[in-house]
Amino acid sequence: MPLLTHPYSNQLRAMLHTDPQVIRTLQQVIEILGIFACAISGIRHAAAKHFDWFGGYVCGIAVAIGGGTIRDVMLGVPPFWTTDVKYLSCTFYALVLVIISRRLMRKLDNAWFVFDTLGLAFFTIAGLQKTLAQGHPFWLAIIMGCITGVAGGVIRDVLLNNVPVIFHKEIYAMASLAGGLLYWGLYELDVSIPLNVIATFSLVCIIRFIAVRYHITLPRLHEFPETNS
Repeated sequence: MPLLTHPYSNQLRAMLHTDPQVIRTLQQVIEILGIFACAISGIRHAAAKHFDWFGGYVCGIAVAIGGGTIRDVMLGVPPFWTTDVKYLSCTFYALVLVIISRRLMRKLDNAWFVFDTLGLAFFTIAGLQKTLAQGHPFWLAIIMGCITGVAGGVIRDVLLNNVPVIFHKEIYAMASLAGGLLYWGLYELDVSIPLNVIATFSLVCIIRFIAVRYHITLPRLHEFPETNS
């Protein structure tokens, strides 16, 4: 379904009292902020493994566009970064920033975590909005929001030969799913889209910060005990 004929897009336009071009701009700004934040996170992880500049850029790209690419392929639309070079350029600028401010970055031990959390929140919202704009139901939008937010990190960890964070450490994917459920609930209550975005973004970040601060994790699986035959 075309972007501007879907009921979600009509409500978004009505809430902002503006034209369709501004709607597209808002969605692009959210994607760019997510890409920049996730790219910095990926580059920081690559730096910890002593990758060279190219390796850092590849790792940053993997985090920045990986989740959105999987989402778009599953939705049957061209991957967002193939239609505009600014998404790749954004990762390059993130690389430059990390290089020129590496001394400052070294002092900020938790900087990668902050950027990773911001990227998760931005991408969750971007995935929700794009899926809804394509005319898909909310349950699918929540799944796609989660994929957009976490799949890039999975690709990054595979490239770095690490166990993906979402499978064994603090709350990560669940924060994205919680944000999607809140977005759905506020949408059903006719809360304005800008307020919905702010609330969803805040919830994802708060859950992540609290989970890391207090070491909250999901229950772990254990091997079945051996039985005597």
